[in-house]
Amino acid sequence: MRVGIAVICLSAMAGLACAHFGMIIPSDDIVTPEEGRVLKLRVMFAHPFEGHLMEMERPAEFGVLFRGRQRTSLLDLLRPVKLRGYADDKPHQAWEAEYRLRRPGDYVFYLVPKPYWEPAEDKFIVHYTKVVVNGFGMESGWDAEVGLKTEIIPLTRPYGLYVGNVFRGLVKVNGKPAPFTEVEVEYYNEDGSVKAPAPPFVTQVIKCDANGVFSYSIPRAGWWGFAALNEEAEKLVKDGEEKPVEIGAVIWVKAYEMR
Repeated sequence: MRVGIAVICLSAMAGLACAHFGMIIPSDDIVTPEEGRVLKLRVMFAHPFEGHLMEMERPAEFGVLFRGRQRTSLLDLLRPVKLRGYADDKPHQAWEAEYRLRRPGDYVFYLVPKPYWEPAEDKFIVHYTKVVVNGFGMESGWDAEVGLKTEIIPLTRPYGLYVGNVFRGLVKVNGKPAPFTEVEVEYYNEDGSVKAPAPPFVTQVIKCDANGVFSYSIPRAGWWGFAALNEEAEKLVKDGEEKPVEIGAVIWVKAYEMR
């Protein structure tokens, strides 16, 4: 890890630890017939702004919900891959898949990872992650619920977004709205070109209102992750001791400059 990144993370530990994000990054969020039908997806666990990846076990679930009706497991499509973040030269375990879009409509890709032990925070982390891809112009199913333990239901269509658009989402836990949930927001700073002037700029923090709804105005083009964090009622055992489990509802959206 670069010294600058390490300093940011250590400084942030006094208040907010470096944020973890489950990630599904597709090759595009809007697919047209002219661009081809094969979508490539990268599946990772990372600090997206700092460019640091963590080792990721094979997920427990990976699939797609098509037009809000048809849920299909894609676990067999996942292939292991070693990826490097810009913060270090060490390859880390991640996953990738190729998926052929065959019909018009919205495709909600989702991920349920295996619990990740984070010793710095003395807890397990499980991020239920989604991304929505529009296929061939039919806008049907982008706000459909997958039925995950915790989930962000987009209230703003999660594609076709310009910089400055406000993205809104409803956070649910066990199918019910989760009022006043804290939501961490990070930019996928893939090449490290964006520099944070101070640690609080790395991870933006907002809170849901009493109805479990949050909003955020997107300031820059690129991929943005929203992670709504709660604690699981049941604990997991580590070295003979019960430890808390952070459950995160994560969704990724992409914004574009208006030209």
